[in-house]
Amino acid sequence: MATVQMRVRPEDLSQVPKGSERIPEAGIMVIFGASGDLTKRKLLPALFHLEQVGLLPKEFAIVGVARRPLGDEFAADMRAGIVEFGSVDTSDPKLNDFARRISYFPLKFDDPADYAGLKTELDRIDKERGIGGNRLFYLATAPEYFAPIIQNLGEHKMAQPRRGQVGVVIEKPFGHDLESARELNHQVNAVFQESQVFRIDHYLGKETVQNMLVFRFANGIFEPIWNRNYIDHVQITAAETLGVEGRGPFYEKAGALRDVVQNHMMELLSFVTMEPPSSFDAEAVRREKVKVWRAIPPIPILNAVRGQYGSGIVEGQKVIGYRDEERVNPESGTETYAALRLEIENWRWAGVPFFLRAGKRLKKRATEISIQFKQPPLLIFNRMANSGPCQEIQPNLITFRIQPDEGISLRFGAKVPTTPNMDVCPVIMDFDYAAAFGKSSANGYERLLLDAMLGDPTLFSHRDGVEINWALYTPILEAWAAKSPEVFPNYFAGSWGPECSDHLLERTGHKWRNDLGRKA
Repeated sequence: MATVQMRVRPEDLSQVPKGSERIPEAGIMVIFGASGDLTKRKLLPALFHLEQVGLLPKEFAIVGVARRPLGDEFAADMRAGIVEFGSVDTSDPKLNDFARRISYFPLKFDDPADYAGLKTELDRIDKERGIGGNRLFYLATAPEYFAPIIQNLGEHKMAQPRRGQVGVVIEKPFGHDLESARELNHQVNAVFQESQVFRIDHYLGKETVQNMLVFRFANGIFEPIWNRNYIDHVQITAAETLGVEGRGPFYEKAGALRDVVQNHMMELLSFVTMEPPSSFDAEAVRREKVKVWRAIPPIPILNAVRGQYGSGIVEGQKVIGYRDEERVNPESGTETYAALRLEIENWRWAGVPFFLRAGKRLKKRATEISIQFKQPPLLIFNRMANSGPCQEIQPNLITFRIQPDEGISLRFGAKVPTTPNMDVCPVIMDFDYAAAFGKSSANGYERLLLDAMLGDPTLFSHRDGVEINWALYTPILEAWAAKSPEVFPNYFAGSWGPECSDHLLERTGHKWRNDLGRKA
């Protein structure tokens, strides 16, 4: 299969209008659970990337909060994380000054007495640096601490201060079923107004995810065919080669459906299928996303399958099965793979099947969205191709690569040169972000953190959307919990998942795309 690369010329970039820089006001970011990997690997590198390009205010402070007494070593550890995980040179002239803005405050998340000390510390930093009362609280803790932290912030008058703007960023999982999500929403909104709440999904920070809206609505050649008349089906895949990576207790409570499908994949689905918003402000975009989710009828349990990986070989290395992972029940029924078929009952998508799958220890790491178009009605090329080098004409396909190689590709048929017959082979027209714009060290959190500091909720989840999606998936989770899987593990590590997942598509005459990733 031939591949044609699409590149952006320097003269094209020079014609792009420069918008006004969006720089937040001075503020303090308080990260609860700061001793965890997320802060070191993602949040601090992302904040420093913003600093490098001049998008952080001059007066900006970061306060890490966790239970362990780390003291000054916290800032040094975060500095090392910025270098290692942010691809930052140790000689960067901005690094030392940035590290001096980082401090640490030990606190027991469920101990009200500690919050008075935190408030005093934040007021001290605020006065010393002239910040003006602006705060952004980031909850990167285990989910059971969300409610106690929020309640204590409210009781100590840190959620609705006399001056400045305050927001709270909440990591997933936001609840573990519909009832718990509703309760958590109630607890959050009892302290913070909905406009202050940023339920974060790091997938939405990916350039390709945001570019889906541009691809659809800024290009007149695609939107007219983006419907049931031309599209045969859509596949969304979130495949990982990694296992649970020492997070056994967390994953035992979550599983693939809660961890990835209910949140990440539903957000991706909405960007592919939503109607054009009236504008790109938060309310207009969220309104269209919610319309899509409301149009999804209940998913029959027969249209949802689960799997769990056993031992196998991944990327040439022998790996153990899920039940042998550290701190995992040796008889665990937790799914490490989930796949399902759903439909959207609206004018644009009625009759088009959507297939979603997510799994760990699969053959390849790739998150992709593939839109497959219907075959043309003419069979003349098929008859001619049977005698040539291409035995079957493949349908047109548009693929959005979310990770690891962000980009967009278009597959179409072309005549094979020098052959006497009209032999047709598929070729790929490929746009790769790194090749076109240069490799970036950004991890996707940069845009989301900046938006949260600016108070822009467009790329964050609203409580309505969270509850709609939990309502869709809670019946499946309850059905799975009521009946233990007959055979677990049911797929080898390093494969593409269990056979029952293939049967899910075969019932409708489809099959999974397993040639994922960039074709160059």
